[in-house]
Amino acid sequence: MLAFLTRRIGVAIPVLFGIMLLGFVFVHLLPGDPVQLLISPDQLAGPDSAAYLERARQELGLDKPLPVQFLVWAKDVASGNLGFSYAQRIPVTELLGPRWSATVTLALSAVAVALVVGIPAGVVAALRQNTWVDYASATVSMLAISIPVFFLGLIAIYVFAVLLGWLPSGGMNTLGEQSFRDSLRHLVLPACTLAAVLVGPFVRYTRASLLDVLRQDFITTAEAKGVPQARIVVSHALRNALIPLVTVLAVQIPALLAGTVITETIFSWPGLGKATLDAISSRDYPVILAVVLLSAVLVMLFNLLADVAAALLDPRIRL
Repeated sequence: MLAFLTRRIGVAIPVLFGIMLLGFVFVHLLPGDPVQLLISPDQLAGPDSAAYLERARQELGLDKPLPVQFLVWAKDVASGNLGFSYAQRIPVTELLGPRWSATVTLALSAVAVALVVGIPAGVVAALRQNTWVDYASATVSMLAISIPVFFLGLIAIYVFAVLLGWLPSGGMNTLGEQSFRDSLRHLVLPACTLAAVLVGPFVRYTRASLLDVLRQDFITTAEAKGVPQARIVVSHALRNALIPLVTVLAVQIPALLAGTVITETIFSWPGLGKATLDAISSRDYPVILAVVLLSAVLVMLFNLLADVAAALLDPRIRL
């Protein structure tokens, strides 16, 4: 297992460097000058505007060639320094720290909900193939995949917050209250809305994978030996059927991170979504690059965890 992990990490390092390089290039190709967006129109209209812009670029390090800027940024990242926000004038880690934890909480909660709902639904659909249960799960899965996240979020707010009043419509906590119960109530709607992005694929892949495994010879042998059906499904079939699902989970992480931007905006969730949109609007390069880097690290981490989980489920993968 150690050699397997070493190989995977060895592949991840150059991939991460390539993402950093491409992200840096594309961010700096964005139209608009961040320095001009930071100063007032009065200063731009003054006689010393050109000198002022030049001094501001020198202070931010934007007067250097792009290769030099990239090397400086990469060196700072390697030392754990993500730079300072142009707009907020505070360290990027201080700006994104609380927001990143909020986004991770939302994303992991959505994954947990999707797993709890999707896997059992897929198993039941496979065991009841071509019945009304199977057709119902397929219909719900297609609806979950087809309905846009923003529309589903608005429906959830209207039904559960406005009409029924069961749950709050947005935010992470009620003003003046910091209890776990209150935080959980605020988490339910955005987490369930974001989980809808994953439930559909989880149901479909679990069903298809389990049906494929149930047709294998070792399942027929177990049935011939009189092994109980529940044990065959749980101990033999499901373990092998989960291997493709683990890979699907890792592939879905980028879509999940993209969905958090929309979900956080709809539910006023204080995560990376609002910070990312504000940074793009103001051309706040250090914040944008930090979000790109952290997202890439998270995606690669989930892919590594998926490889490890698949190797534990099927030792042949380690070879």
